[in-house]
Amino acid sequence: MKGIKRIKLFALGLLLMGSMTSMISGSWEHLGTRTVQFGLDHDKIVVTAKEGRFAKLKINVNGNLNLHKVKVNFRNGTSQILNTRHNFVKGANSKVLDLKGGKRVIQSVDFWYDTKNRSRRRAIVHVYGRH
Repeated sequence: MKGIKRIKLFALGLLLMGSMTSMISGSWEHLGTRTVQFGLDHDKIVVTAKEGRFAKLKINVNGNLNLHKVKVNFRNGTSQILNTRHNFVKGANSKVLDLKGGKRVIQSVDFWYDTKNRSRRRAIVHVYGRH
């Protein structure tokens, strides 16, 4: 009996340590996706409130895209413009983008871009957040 209790306690301890480690390391959460148009354009990704509060963003693009500007709109009515001029090639990630003002709930992410995609396939933009 004591052996079974010890095993259960040990397993519970491992489970708690694993969940604490993932909270500390701050895994990336997918906030939204948008398939973009050709040419010079602007799009918005709406983020649901259930996602929580975030301190960092990362952008992944599946396709070719020239990103000019990103504006993060927070639920409290404030916004932050991120300097993100970056030329993405298929599968590239942006650098980690720090959000000023501590962790806040993101309402939406606006981005301005242009594409010169000769393959006639539209790029797909993914936005990720870290708590």
